[in-house]
Amino acid sequence: MAKFVVAGRTNCPYCAKCEMVADYLAQSLPDFNVHKIGIHPENWQSWLQTTCTANNWEHEHSPIIWRELVDRGGKGSLLGGFNEFMEYVQGYYGYFSDMQTDSMIKIAKENFWTSIKEQQDEMSMRKNQIKPMSIWISGALNTACSILIPILISGEIFGENQLINLNLLDNEGSMSLLNGLQMEVEDMACPLLHKVSVHNSLRKPFMDADIIIILDDIAPDENQPIEDSYKSIINLYQNIGVKIDTFAKSGVRVIVTGDHVLNFKIHNLLQGAISIDRNNIIALSTQLEGETKALLAKKLKVNIQDVKNVIVWGNIGRTTYIDLHRARVHRYENAVWGPRGFSHSVMEVINDSEWIETEFQEAVHSHRTILQQMAIRPIGLSLANAIYKVLQYWYFDSPPGEILSLGVISKGEFNIPAGLMFSMPVRFCGGKWVIQTDIEISKKTQRKLQYIVQELKMEESLDFSHITEMDMGNSLTSVAEHSPESIGEIVQEEDKAKEEE
Repeated sequence: MAKFVVAGRTNCPYCAKCEMVADYLAQSLPDFNVHKIGIHPENWQSWLQTTCTANNWEHEHSPIIWRELVDRGGKGSLLGGFNEFMEYVQGYYGYFSDMQTDSMIKIAKENFWTSIKEQQDEMSMRKNQIKPMSIWISGALNTACSILIPILISGEIFGENQLINLNLLDNEGSMSLLNGLQMEVEDMACPLLHKVSVHNSLRKPFMDADIIIILDDIAPDENQPIEDSYKSIINLYQNIGVKIDTFAKSGVRVIVTGDHVLNFKIHNLLQGAISIDRNNIIALSTQLEGETKALLAKKLKVNIQDVKNVIVWGNIGRTTYIDLHRARVHRYENAVWGPRGFSHSVMEVINDSEWIETEFQEAVHSHRTILQQMAIRPIGLSLANAIYKVLQYWYFDSPPGEILSLGVISKGEFNIPAGLMFSMPVRFCGGKWVIQTDIEISKKTQRKLQYIVQELKMEESLDFSHITEMDMGNSLTSVAEHSPESIGEIVQEEDKAKEEE
């Protein structure tokens, strides 16, 4: 028994005639089998080259026909093209086709459009089999959202076949602006964008959410009593937590961003999201880490990617400590060189601990404010990039040896009380973050972390229903006094006192 393979461009009239002849012989002769391969014209040349190379054949035109000896095994035997096949059929089987050229062209056109429809149907079937991922972005009128959207629906993070339902929420935001954003997203005509919707209320947010990105950033109002500002934050974020708990999927992943009291906001969000896995709710300190690396790279005159393992500890948007004890710099030009991958300690290269603990810390914490004052437009590039980086690591794991700063729930690591949201060094592995407990920290760093712990405890204990307004004012004033600079000063005073002893 012999099987003939007829392959050609789907719009090729000669291939169409070969297929008709082969079909007739297959119906008439019990030992004659045919397999047809139709290739889109745009893909034909590359397919033909690959096939000929694999079989050590030489052939240039459509169609190409070969014979496979089914009962003997082994690779196929090239017969040739249209002329060779017609001569073989006439000489071996005594069959001659009198199909006219007009009929050949007509059938070729039908074959072409049939193959296009089959491809579309197959693609549509695949899309229907893939359930769209639902992504919600709260604070959708934030500049970072517009930068982030093309990345989320590109297939780069979630896969080239993963459809996306994009839901854009901006509580009490302008529906006119949201509708304009929706139209702009739709105009991208991204094949992976299944649906986009916009919302400006918390009536039914986060429905069936797989991922929630919170870009909202409420800052305490200077014209409002501080206790009222904190009440507004508590009410909003507890409400957001309840909505996530009610409408989102149980395995939802939540990234919370912001420049103000971020740990406090997540603490209240968690009070509402009681059934959501706490390990799936994280605070973004990665943006601050990136800004720190940029400042160090500028001082050391290296590329930003050459600065590694900077750690951001603490209370994001309030009191954080930038730890450079584990930081490394690659490709730094000095007298000491090493093999590929060699790096220097950032602390040793700078060799100025006083500058690191004072001026550098102040420069990092004021960097974003200075940048916002310099920029003509709202900033958002570094925030969008930090979110992208976290999502990429969350789904595909951290690169070997690289740590990331992230606000996560403590389990007692580094003497930080369990259950406290705290920025710490982590790595992503298997879709989960893992705190890097192998990192050793100095006693000085430990004391700084404990000051921040006390600050967070004070924030979390602000129960407005059980304390007087005077107590509230005193507590908040005490918390506000613990800025990064004041904590550094307190630790320096303690160190000085110990040296004197």
